[in-house]
Amino acid sequence: MTDARSLKALRAMLVAEREQLLAEIEEYEREGRETLSDVSGENNYRDHMADQGSATFARELDMTLEDNARRRLEQIEGALARMDDGSYGVCRRCGAEIPLERLKAVPAADLCVACKEWEESR
Repeated sequence: MTDARSLKALRAMLVAEREQLLAEIEEYEREGRETLSDVSGENNYRDHMADQGSATFARELDMTLEDNARRRLEQIEGALARMDDGSYGVCRRCGAEIPLERLKAVPAADLCVACKEWEESR
């Protein structure tokens, strides 16, 4: 079982990452609103087609990065919820305890190494 001191440190890591992700997502949303007219083609006559293509590519990349940040945020929120309900550090697949070393490396982990390897091999 993860001791209280380690659990507190892991929670602090998760909370800090959550705050960083929330700021990152907010920035992506703000940039998305600002560049929407560029991507939509509203300014067809001002920009060259290559410029519009570059703007579209940049926005699609930002959308992908935003989606990744949202998924990571969900993982972190899940880990914090597991901390609150007492199931943190227990593999959701096999029920074994997740080693502290793994939790330090991947604080939002919900699978032990063996189950994660099994999941990735499928």
